[in-house]
Amino acid sequence: MRLILLLCLIGESLMAQDKKPASETTMKGKFYFYWGYNRETYTKSNIHFKGDNFNFTVKKAVALDRQSPLALDPYLKIDQITIPQYNYRFGYYINDKYNLSLGWDHMKYVMVQDQIAKVSGTIKGTGTPYDRTYNNEDVKLAGDFLQFEHTDGLNYLNAEINRVDPVYAYRKFFIKSTFGLGTGLVCPRTRAVVLNNDVNDQWHISGFGVSAKAGLNLSINNHFFVQCELKTGFIDMPSIVIEAHSKDRAKQNFGFLQGNVVIGYQFNLIKNK
Repeated sequence: MRLILLLCLIGESLMAQDKKPASETTMKGKFYFYWGYNRETYTKSNIHFKGDNFNFTVKKAVALDRQSPLALDPYLKIDQITIPQYNYRFGYYINDKYNLSLGWDHMKYVMVQDQIAKVSGTIKGTGTPYDRTYNNEDVKLAGDFLQFEHTDGLNYLNAEINRVDPVYAYRKFFIKSTFGLGTGLVCPRTRAVVLNNDVNDQWHISGFGVSAKAGLNLSINNHFFVQCELKTGFIDMPSIVIEAHSKDRAKQNFGFLQGNVVIGYQFNLIKNK
């Protein structure tokens, strides 16, 4: 029994000698890049539509994301990898714990079709069966009344400040926690069919977002890494284009919860002395 205990203590001592605190590896001055994919959930949203022939609000609309099914095509086809919901980010470590980054979150927001929602406002002169005044009435959001989605996509261009802390290190493997705060512009390409209007799908800066995230980073020799993140935020879009070459607009705001899995690489442009 004493021999087993002695061997255990010796093994633990050897393991401890192999471990190096992650803080011994200098991160200051390193750049990094990552690419990965995401899933989202959204809070319910009031969506206001205003045009020459309508001025109404859909209340507490339900929406989902639309991630592509996992398959070799499109995830591993170089000309198709931007079809799924994706994230990419460039960053720079200003010291061993903090980095600044700029990234693009390509999400997709799809209002659930044929749901029943409360509608208030006025529709007139459209020549459709929906011409009348609504006062908080239940309406089925059928395709000939309303289709609304940011599917190419709900693009969030954001800057972040991130803090990174060592959690565990063994030889060339490092596990770190990361926490970040961000803000930026929301530039959707919106596909909206409102009554009998023409479909729009043009880039437009429609609003802004704020966000916070937390995650775990597993790196090899502090170069290649895999990172899992949970990100939450708020998006406000007061100017959504719903018809090309028209002043018709929609506006909405909502919260989101995003899960990301990304792979990346960290490097120095100038080798440390």
